Formats: sequence, structure tokens, C-alpha cells
Amino acid sequence: MTPATARSLRRGGTTVIWAAGLIVALFWAFPFLWMVSTSFKPAAESLLGGLSLFSSHPTLEHYAAVFQRYPMIRWALNSFLVAGTATVLGVLSSALAGYALARMRFPGRTVLFALFIASLMVPIEVTVIPMLIGFIRVGWASTYQALILPSIAQVVGVYIFRQFFLSFPGELEDAARMDGASRWRTFWSIALPIARAPTIAATVILFNLNWNNFLWPLLVTFDETMKTMPVGVAAFAPTIGSHTQLEGYGNGMAAVTLLSLPSLFLFFFLQRYFMAGLQTGGIKG
Repeated sequence: MTPATARSLRRGGTTVIWAAGLIVALFWAFPFLWMVSTSFKPAAESLLGGLSLFSSHPTLEHYAAVFQRYPMIRWALNSFLVAGTATVLGVLSSALAGYALARMRFPGRTVLFALFIASLMVPIEVTVIPMLIGFIRVGWASTYQALILPSIAQVVGVYIFRQFFLSFPGELEDAARMDGASRWRTFWSIALPIARAPTIAATVILFNLNWNNFLWPLLVTFDETMKTMPVGVAAFAPTIGSHTQLEGYGNGMAAVTLLSLPSLFLFFFLQRYFMAGLQTGGIKG
């Protein structure tokens, strides 16, 4: 086989892979595009036959109805407050735990990390009821602390930071120690500033998890004004009062579209650093 033939075969294989990936991406994106387009369709077009992505008479009536009939702004503020606070605290605690598991030597370190990973196999349904009972007994039901505190500890964040800090140059720690820096000072002044890529990757993942969290906010919020967006949006039924099923369907698509925007924007703006963080997080096991 000549070099030219080999290059042609490689280009052909690359073209096939890209074409297959594009087809898969289109199939993945179509439901989302259809959801967005349906949110702009008049009620009469919402459930017509076919899967058209375009409307002959686009309208904002469903978005107007969402904000008029429901406390959507309050739900959105709750979600931003809960997801933002839980993400910041979760990234910080994950960085501390990941650094300790990667750079500090203490008995049971490997076993402790194995327990962290094993906890991912425990369904949330096993722990959510005891947690709910505990928060009710201390009087924290339908409060921000009840929505935020259980979401701070995230094993996936600990894993990302641990894998990054395993490849952290030991020479930097030795130089800091010679200058009289404590372990705490070394973490804050040297290790954490260098860990920008895993920090962004953990931020994207944890924010999405916290923003889309549904079961725990559903159980722990008894007050309408304390609901988060996923819980509030779930209340959009096909039939809303005296309104028709078509109107309720369009309103639901508009509400879900609004719910998906923050996660999409965060990923698109940080996707470059997100991928770099995942790659650096997988250097060492």
C-alpha cells in the first residue's frame, strides 16, 4: 500500500466517523429543538400531526402565560441561589478533599477513597427519607439551608480534583515548605490557583446537578414560594384550569425551555475548559 493510498483511507475513515457523529448529534438535538419550537407555536399548532420545527405564526403567548400564572421569577431566584451556593461550596469542599486524598499521607487513605467511589452506587432513595426526617425534626423544612446543605458533598467533584492533584508537581510543595508555608497555605496559594481546569469542570458538573435536582427539593419544600424551578415546572399539567389542553402543553414546553437555558449557557461558555478539566482529571488513577 502506497503512502498516498494510506492517507486516502485515513481521510475516508475520518469522514465516515464525522458523518456518523453528525447524524447521532442531530438525533440527540432534535427533541430539544422541537421543544423550543413548540414553545413558540400557537396553541392550535401545538399538537398537529408531524414533527415540524417551524411555525407559520410564532408567538410568545406561552412564555407570557408562564410568568403570569406562576411565580416563575421566584422559582428561578430560588434555583439560582440554591444551585450557585451549593456549587461554590461543593467545589471548595471537593478541592479540599481531593487535595488531601492525593497529596497527604495518612492511614486508610486508599480505603477512604474507595468508600467515596462506592457511595456512588447507593441510590438517593435510600438516604433521602432519613435526611428528610432529620431536617423536619430540626425545623429546617422549606428553608434554603435544607435545599443547599445535602448538595454540598459531591463525590464526582472529589474524584476530579483527586485525579488532578495526583499529577501535581511535588517540587512546588517542597519549595513552599522550604519557604515556611504550611499545608493550608500551600493549598490556597499554590495548588488551588493551578487547578483552574478541574475547578471549571467541577463547577459545570455540580451546577448542572444542583440546578436540575428534583427529588430532594420536591420532598423538602412545602411552601410554594420555596420551590425551585424543576419542582415548579413539574406542576405544569396538560390541562390548566379552564384553559385547553393545547394551551397547557405549549406552556409546559416554554417552562422547560426556560429551565434548560442556564445549564446550556454555562456549558457553551466554559466547554473548552470543561473538556480540559476532564482530560487532566484522568491522567492518573
